Amino acid sequence: QVQLVESGGGLVQPGGSLRLSCAASGRLFSINVMGWYRQGPGKERELVAKITSGGRGNYADSMKGRFTISRDNAKNTVYLQMNSLKPEDTAVYYCNLQQARVQYWGQGTQVTVSS
Repeated sequence: QVQLVESGGGLVQPGGSLRLSCAASGRLFSINVMGWYRQGPGKERELVAKITSGGRGNYADSMKGRFTISRDNAKNTVYLQMNSLKPEDTAVYYCNLQQARVQYWGQGTQVTVSS
C-alpha cells in the first residue's frame, strides 16, 4: 500500500503564493508519476500538473507559467509552487501517485484565494 500526506494549503490573497508538499510512503516503485489534481466548488476534479520519476513535468494549460511542480526522489516528496494565485484557483488540491497501473490519492488540502 501507498500513503500520501499533503501539507501547505491555506488562505492566501489574490496574487499571493503557496507551496504544497506531498510525502509518499509505503511500497513505492522507483518508476512512478506523482502529481496534483484539484477540485473546485461545483467542479470536476482536474489535473494541475504531474511529474515523472525522471523529472519530466506536464501541466494543464491554465497553470503554465504560474505553477511549478518538482520532486525530491530521495524524500519521495512532490511539491507544487503556486504563484500569482487567483480566486478561481480556490479548490481542494489532491496529491496523486501512479505506479504499476494503480493510482493512489491523498486526503486533499484546501487552498482558498480570497481578499
